[in-house]
Amino acid sequence: MSPVDLRDSLSAAAPDRPGRILALDLARAGALVAMAVFHFVFDLELFGWVLPGTSTTGGWRLLAVCTAGSFLFLAGVSLWLGHGAGRRWPGFWRRFAKIAAAAALITGVTYVAVPGAFIFFGILHSIAAASLVGMLVLRLPALGLIALAALAFAAPGFARAELFDPWWFWWTGLQTVTVRSVDYVPLAPWLGPFLLGLAAGRIGSARGLWHRLARWRGSAAWERLAWPGKHSLLVYLLHQPVLIALVAGATFLLR
Repeated sequence: MSPVDLRDSLSAAAPDRPGRILALDLARAGALVAMAVFHFVFDLELFGWVLPGTSTTGGWRLLAVCTAGSFLFLAGVSLWLGHGAGRRWPGFWRRFAKIAAAAALITGVTYVAVPGAFIFFGILHSIAAASLVGMLVLRLPALGLIALAALAFAAPGFARAELFDPWWFWWTGLQTVTVRSVDYVPLAPWLGPFLLGLAAGRIGSARGLWHRLARWRGSAAWERLAWPGKHSLLVYLLHQPVLIALVAGATFLLR
């Protein structure tokens, strides 16, 4: 690719919307599997089957970070595919409302279950907030989006201030106080992978990637494997209650 071609790829807009892309559904399904594995280990720790701190250190911590990053990256790609050819506000607000309602449900349930570390700004809250930002910066060229992503990644290192210490600013990730939550995904630095996904969506459209991927349908087996990715919000909401019930049941029977 020549420098001119690269510049065109980084600034071009999507000519139209491709159909549903099985490869992206499979990617979401893979992220959901990784999330379920991590939460299973978290539940084992909760019920005393593994050592305290197992899920928050070493490879398990890395798995959690990579999984959250992949969800946000894919959400950025999806936002571009849905609105890169033109903002569709009614559809956007319907999806935003679903995610926000699910986030509120998670907050309510965890406030009752773990009031000292409830989820007030977890992955769903972060996706909802990042989607609003994404719609505002949708028309930036890919290089601009990448620059903003770099700023989001770097912000916790240079922009922390006591100004952000009140709890109503904790969604920024720029406070100087310690925050307790079983799932905390503030915009700094987690807006970064979302914006990278938005940039990747734009670049992919400029190169015709998404239309090529949309033509690949795979076999019936691939379609079945992609099912969780097509219903990712439902799977996200249901998987942890199921896992906790299984671990709690095993604990009751075996101890």
